[in-house]
Amino acid sequence: MNILIVGAGGREHALAWKISQSPLLDKLFIAPGNGGTALLGTNVSLHDNDIEGIVAFARDNDIGLVVAGPELPLVLGLQEALAAVHIPCFGPCTFDAQLEGSKAFAKNMMRETGVPTARFQVFDSYERALVYVRGHSLPMVIKADGLAAGKGVVIAQSMSEAEEALKDMMITKVFGEAGLTVVVEEALIGEEASFMAFCDGSTIVPMPSLQDHKRIGDNDTGLNTGGMGAYSPAPILPQEKYETMADLAIRPITEHLAAIGQPFKGVLYAGLMMTDKGPMVLEYNVRFGDPECQPLMARLKSDLVEIMLACVNGTLSPEQVEFHQETSCCIVMAALGYPQSYPKGMPISGIDAAEQIESVKVFQAGTQLQNGTPVSTGGRVLGITALGTDLEQARERAYQAVARIHFDNSYYRKDIANKGLRRT
Repeated sequence: MNILIVGAGGREHALAWKISQSPLLDKLFIAPGNGGTALLGTNVSLHDNDIEGIVAFARDNDIGLVVAGPELPLVLGLQEALAAVHIPCFGPCTFDAQLEGSKAFAKNMMRETGVPTARFQVFDSYERALVYVRGHSLPMVIKADGLAAGKGVVIAQSMSEAEEALKDMMITKVFGEAGLTVVVEEALIGEEASFMAFCDGSTIVPMPSLQDHKRIGDNDTGLNTGGMGAYSPAPILPQEKYETMADLAIRPITEHLAAIGQPFKGVLYAGLMMTDKGPMVLEYNVRFGDPECQPLMARLKSDLVEIMLACVNGTLSPEQVEFHQETSCCIVMAALGYPQSYPKGMPISGIDAAEQIESVKVFQAGTQLQNGTPVSTGGRVLGITALGTDLEQARERAYQAVARIHFDNSYYRKDIANKGLRRT
């Protein structure tokens, strides 16, 4: 069949790489794609928010499956728009996509289904939110309700910081409509883990655990980013705990959605905080993480297209999903200055040399090809991903590969997976 992937990041290159290995694939298209996806299929000049354009392209090119990479097209109704012309979409309907599209929706559903999460209140009035914030203990978390490109969360350590965050979101509207409603919640202390599951509306199959690294600087310092690296599995969430975690964080949500006639199909991702009171859910995503997708795809043994079709058709079984036992580690190379302003247009060299190291794959994110040479176009530029018999070997191979790659003004964290190594 012909398959269309929607999105442009490292996650989409990883998905394209894995999908291109399927015997079920005929032609692969990526909209809009990047320099890496261009080597695996045909990039299409369509933005991920152009639902009408995506549907028209899928219809005109006999697409048998559309795979939504990012959350935005799902929140905007891609699944229903494709269903109207009888084209399957891997990803949930608009109602279910609210789990990521609205922090308030997700928190209220956690409360309703008994999923452990931080205590919270939702406000659409600045004055009422301000009164509540001034009576709240520190630190506290203030979240814009809607999609804010991963930037709508402030962990306020002082009252002035909390008040400023509230004003930015609700009065200055730095996140536009996304910040008109806010969630104020207690700050959870602990170590984070990422936990995803394939879902077909009734059956869920957990994937291996991961740990992402959100802060720009070593030792988790500096600004929040989309993620500077990830590894799998995360020792803080070992394999023998996956089913327990699924019962705690995934099944209550999918069972509730099925019961109200909105069965969840696709990937449900629980962002966890492992606190001294037990695991708590920070948030939900309704798609693969980025960069978590890269180490997951490196470990996935099964045919991804088969799994996705089973999710869409409601025929998913645990036997269809198998992962390699090896550990994987992904290190993001970014443009210096990210996540704020950063340079673009730097030629990239050394990818081929990096991939000569055993079990290394370089996934491209913010790139495009110019006369056959990859050039940087974004903040997160590459995701260097390696497999190893254990975390130490996977990490070592990934950093060896990073050392072979060059582009001007590049930056990467030097401590990816340190927390995991301390636990092994």
